[in-house]
Amino acid sequence: MTPFLDVSGVSFSYHTMEGETKALSHISFTVENGEFIAVVGPSGCGKSTLLTLLCGLAEPEEGAVLLNGLPVSQDHSRIGYMFQRDCLLEWRSVLSNVSLGLEIQRRLTPEAKKELLSMLETYGLGDFVNSRPSELSGGMRQRAALIRTLALKPDLLLLDEPFSALDYQTRLSVCDDISSILRASKKTAILVTHDLSEAISAADRVLVLSSRPGRLKAEIPLSFSGETRPIHRRNMPEFSSYFNLVWKELKSDDEHNS
Repeated sequence: MTPFLDVSGVSFSYHTMEGETKALSHISFTVENGEFIAVVGPSGCGKSTLLTLLCGLAEPEEGAVLLNGLPVSQDHSRIGYMFQRDCLLEWRSVLSNVSLGLEIQRRLTPEAKKELLSMLETYGLGDFVNSRPSELSGGMRQRAALIRTLALKPDLLLLDEPFSALDYQTRLSVCDDISSILRASKKTAILVTHDLSEAISAADRVLVLSSRPGRLKAEIPLSFSGETRPIHRRNMPEFSSYFNLVWKELKSDDEHNS
């Protein structure tokens, strides 16, 4: 059976006048439909580069990235990307911001607008439809950014440290909100993060990358007795065991390079 996402033997390097910098080396993994994957690793190991390849904005020098059996570069519209910053436009209302992608693609039909209004209501932004982004809290802005991405109905959602700009308390709350939204909508998602607790509390599986050039060191499946909410997982006995396991993989890399 064809995997939903198949990353096979992917390598990538950056080339400058000074020479070549190898970012990723022979990365291989698969993701099933509806799965939530977290990717962790030391700074500079190629986590964001991996997302760039997964969304088809760059081609691997070796290997292939296939979504439902087809190269991701053939159809970028199947993939949603959520950045570190919400990138909301201050001169547009919340409704106008979440409509932007549909507007650009000329898909903002009355039915689509009605669905957006329903999503805003469901995710706690119904009273802020006509507000400007500056009137929202950091967590509300991130929810608006997620709705803007989900409005395009992507098959795969890529999350590049989307909570890193938030203070710690808000980060916990927004991670819990967005994880719950994605699971309720049965979206396949890949989260890149430096925060091990975030990765373990949100994901179904953690991929651990080595220092540059990034190699896949470990795949750690997570099971929390049926619990899916990150805020609850953090208090479960399994959490510390998984944290120590991921930390051990990262530390073994440090010791190898010292």
